[in-house]
Amino acid sequence: MSLGTTYVIFDGDKDRYAYAFMKGWKVNDRVEFDFRDAHDIGNMTGRAQDETYVKSELRKRMEASKQVVVLVGESTKNLRKFVGWEIDLALKLGVPIIVVNLNDKREMDPERCPVPLRTGYTVHIGYKRAIIKHALEKFPSEFASRDRSATGWRYYPEDVYRKLGL
Repeated sequence: MSLGTTYVIFDGDKDRYAYAFMKGWKVNDRVEFDFRDAHDIGNMTGRAQDETYVKSELRKRMEASKQVVVLVGESTKNLRKFVGWEIDLALKLGVPIIVVNLNDKREMDPERCPVPLRTGYTVHIGYKRAIIKHALEKFPSEFASRDRSATGWRYYPEDVYRKLGL
């Protein structure tokens, strides 16, 4: 499993359940899934209502992360205040981005995917524990060793899903 911290971006109103499942997989001893959650780094103070303060704390968490997971739901592409800002920041920082489609689509979903994630060197996967674990283990090193001129989204072929029992 990836030894680095993972920053998870998601719609806090509609997609919190998917993030909660990931945290549940992590603590379940009978499930092989682990990740170091960047949102566990430091607690925000009572100033968390201040957008500038929140963004500065989120930036610190992302800068301490090895990779980013974006949970893409039905409204994700329309969110700009925090989700859009976080995506832009991840791209600017050059952090590997794993795009997880909550509708389980195994490639880029043009109906839901935020525009910046359509052209960057990202991997798009379905929302299943085994493929998320696989991507966390494999994609950061692939991203680091990529040809720097390579752009565009990636996906895992069906045989990878099949080998994972999906």
